[in-house]
Amino acid sequence: MSGSPSQTGPSVAVAGGGLAGLAAGCALAQAGFRVTLFERRPYLGGRASSYQHPGTGEVVDNCQHVLLGCCTNLVDFYRRIGVEEKIRWFERLVFVEPGGRQSAIAPGLLPAPLHTAPSFLLAPSLELGDKLAIARAMLAIARGAEDDGSENFLHWLERHGQTPRAIERFWKVVLVSALNEDLERSSVRYGAQVFRESFLKSAAAGRMGVPTVPLTELYNAAGEYICHRGGEVQLRAPVEAFTAEQEKVKLCVAGKEVECDFALLALPFNTISAVLPQGNAAEPLRRSAGQMESSPITGIHLWFDRRITDLEHAVLLDRTIQWMFHKSKLLGRTAEGGGSYLELVVSSSKSLVDKSKNEIVELAVHELAEFFPQAREARLVKSTVIKEVHATWSPAPGVDRHRPPNVTAWPRVFLAGDWTATGWPATMEGAVCSGYMAAEALARAAGVRGSRFLVPELPARGLMRLLPGP
Repeated sequence: MSGSPSQTGPSVAVAGGGLAGLAAGCALAQAGFRVTLFERRPYLGGRASSYQHPGTGEVVDNCQHVLLGCCTNLVDFYRRIGVEEKIRWFERLVFVEPGGRQSAIAPGLLPAPLHTAPSFLLAPSLELGDKLAIARAMLAIARGAEDDGSENFLHWLERHGQTPRAIERFWKVVLVSALNEDLERSSVRYGAQVFRESFLKSAAAGRMGVPTVPLTELYNAAGEYICHRGGEVQLRAPVEAFTAEQEKVKLCVAGKEVECDFALLALPFNTISAVLPQGNAAEPLRRSAGQMESSPITGIHLWFDRRITDLEHAVLLDRTIQWMFHKSKLLGRTAEGGGSYLELVVSSSKSLVDKSKNEIVELAVHELAEFFPQAREARLVKSTVIKEVHATWSPAPGVDRHRPPNVTAWPRVFLAGDWTATGWPATMEGAVCSGYMAAEALARAAGVRGSRFLVPELPARGLMRLLPGP
């Protein structure tokens, strides 16, 4: 994809067409830079992408991605590229137990942080003792959970008197999905941040947004945005190396040399080292990336010959499967013969990495029938399993000391990616923040004044305004 050469500003090469690279590229294109974005895959979106699956003939997302109302920079990015209306927002979360009993959590009329309290108190999935324990821990989080960088969130919960049921049916189901990591491997900082920013700050912050189109359709709009502003997007074009000089940067892209005024590397932590030059300047960044670990996500796509539930999405309790997304309804596409297309998500899916597709599908269908009895009579028409073994970086205690800034040892080279020092865990919001932050740093280095891309977080509402921040 390429556009008209209308920009006259400095040239920037962006390596990586995931959210971080796209956010940075769009921001810089808007600011007048001549952006060329290189992506090694044949499509944009990185880990948040979709493609036509050869085994099923269906367009599938590599994994279901959702956003929350507190993701202000991600929402700004969607607004910037013109796809905001392709996000559908939900205020109500439904938790389903084996056997089918449901608990719905939704905001009411009370001020934050009490806005979900009435529905929470009525939820049958938790007993009164569980709810009182959760309330005490939530108060501690609202006041600012202490974190010395060494404690994991499971230990913090136990130290704050959480019951086993509260941990399993509330804290675990929310945080494992949000952080893509087990509680005993998650830092207190990021566990508390998830609840403070989404559950407590305001009702608007906790809304859940789900794309109503395949993910790559969202992010193709970002490529078009860059091209319409004089930039270019090159697919199947991996950046293999770079050399930083005083007045320019040279990149090796698919074996060919490319020159630019500035470069922005928006690559995952587990691939960045391959493009770094040899020498002492690269060692701190190489060491930082080497200290980080990844965690897997598994998406299970099932097509049934009939509708098995009227829910559009649900949190599933006490089993391997954690989320159900009714893609037929979310995408507005009735499956052939009136059937259902469901995507099931297992975050931190370490137990599934070595299992075969057939084993995972058999497990998923069996568990699904425990939640939705209609599935017992349904015929599975087709299925596929998508494992993202290195889906996200792990938010382990102390991980922040390994997260690098957006500036690098090379004055004309900048770094983006959700693993950089954004203050957010491994989320789409963190990826977009990193892209905006790197773009701001690059613009400053280029002498472009007033280039501000980051947008503020949602303000606290109600009684939360009276409590100190973390």
